[in-house]
Amino acid sequence: MPDRRRHRGPHPGDRERFGAGAVAALQSATTDLSWLEGRGYALPSSLALVGNRYALTKRQRLAVSRCAASDEAVRKRRERECAPERIAGQRVWIDGYNLLTSVETAMSGAVLLHARDGCYRDVASVHGSYRCVEETLPAILAIGLELAAMRPAACRWLLDRPVSNSGRLKTLLLEAAGSHGWPWQVDVVYGPDAELAASEAIVVTADRVVLDRCRGWLNLARRTINARVPGAWVVDLSG
Repeated sequence: MPDRRRHRGPHPGDRERFGAGAVAALQSATTDLSWLEGRGYALPSSLALVGNRYALTKRQRLAVSRCAASDEAVRKRRERECAPERIAGQRVWIDGYNLLTSVETAMSGAVLLHARDGCYRDVASVHGSYRCVEETLPAILAIGLELAAMRPAACRWLLDRPVSNSGRLKTLLLEAAGSHGWPWQVDVVYGPDAELAASEAIVVTADRVVLDRCRGWLNLARRTINARVPGAWVVDLSG
């Protein structure tokens, strides 16, 4: 069946899964899973243990797994995080779908998660397909304006080649950049995570694997959402 969604939108049932009555259990589960990760326990078995203890649904377990991180991982990520005032004159590489879908999610009123490492993460992921929605262009513009204020020398967006509609999104990004004079390059590539992790540029992502390997990173999704999406639904699981 073709994807006819017009909005990124809240998932049915999320008001209950991530509402006020569920937050305490989700916070405790995130703390417990982080403790287990810090002691070398495998994620699948740890998540099953924690999820069963707190009677979490599949979607809640996914949320907890995306927010948990050991104390050591959090410390190292924060050490490499770049303040906005350090971006002027620097090259910035952007994990395109990772950034864009988080801002779209915020604009559509869907739930965002404040993770232990300070990142905002959504519960959905782009797996094989992406559809531009009504929030796409406003999200691009919000990101662009926030980034432009930091005056980077150049920005390179990386989009996953296997994901459908990457070419269409590239066109939207370049059109927005051309209209505003933003120094953007957009590349559709295989394996953007590997390129981001190995880059000497400052990277924009909330992907945990990239955050653990990159030279430095900018928490642009959180900054953009806080500044330009007032009232975004953010559930704090940061501990």
